[in-house]
Amino acid sequence: MQTTNKRIRVLVVDDSAVARTLLTQGLAAYPNIEVIGYAISALDAKSKVARLQPDVMTLDVEMPGTNGIDFLRELLPVHPLPMILVSSLDLKVFDALAAGAVDFVRKPDGTESRQSFLDGLAQKITVAARATVLTRRPSGAVRTPAALGQAGPGGVDPNRTIIGLGASTGGTEATLEVLRRLPADVPGMVVVQHMPTGFTKMYAERLNRLCQMEVREARNGDEIRRGLVLVAPADLQTRVVRMGARYTVSCLPGEKVSGHRPSVDALFTSMASAVRCHMVGTILTGMGRDGAEGLLKMRQAGAYTIGQDRQSSVVYGMPMEAYNLGAVTIQAACENIAGVLLTHLKTGK
Repeated sequence: MQTTNKRIRVLVVDDSAVARTLLTQGLAAYPNIEVIGYAISALDAKSKVARLQPDVMTLDVEMPGTNGIDFLRELLPVHPLPMILVSSLDLKVFDALAAGAVDFVRKPDGTESRQSFLDGLAQKITVAARATVLTRRPSGAVRTPAALGQAGPGGVDPNRTIIGLGASTGGTEATLEVLRRLPADVPGMVVVQHMPTGFTKMYAERLNRLCQMEVREARNGDEIRRGLVLVAPADLQTRVVRMGARYTVSCLPGEKVSGHRPSVDALFTSMASAVRCHMVGTILTGMGRDGAEGLLKMRQAGAYTIGQDRQSSVVYGMPMEAYNLGAVTIQAACENIAGVLLTHLKTGK
């Protein structure tokens, strides 16, 4: 039987000797982590996974020979092992997350200290060791969602509705799964996804390519409007601000809230206090409890609230905390959340 003080066995995969030294020596300093070895290529890693049986693997996306993405697609169906990507500012990281990686960190580039990088990576390894690896994603074919149009009898006015969505570990793919099942004329939406600096703009651009509605990284003062999804910029607190009958977003530096910047709690709490039209709050997969208190405030203010269920979550932390607080009106599997939302908008139920 496993004990609670069992160290997490980590295999480091990187073709750079400098990066391998940083990772193996740096991670070895954390008392809950045991670095059991390293690999210099995908082929090397494949042979060592079976022999060493790691709990978590760190993986460089760009390697000679088989790249990290193809390696994930080959390995995970056989060995559903939690992977943390160690990546430069590269769009390929999202393809690797789609292939089944749990999370990612940005390689040190001089903008943060090595210790800060290692602390962040060690924290993500700790979370990944308890994560569910989703190797079977829903089919890539999604029927084009029908337009919402105007509010029907008993329905919610989509022109006077604001949707807030928050996610963390596993959330890049979960958010995509929700958004790609929604129509182009979706009510205005603001998304907070915990992500390293530099990646939120690329992530928004990826969503914009794959989804029906317009998606872009939020800028301070942007108006929330129908057909537009605004993604909170990394390292800025994003809140909803009421300006008469209009609503905008505030994206500004500030203290961390619930340990994060941007914070789901900061977004949801601002919606609960500022929004005077209909609101919907959705909380997806993620470690910790960011968003739980804010979602409760939204529900208490009259919002309809949705939480991702345990079975479809990579980490059933944030949605569980929200559910346990009584903040969730309804729970649903990730692939069903868009349907639940559309039914609510059309019927008011």
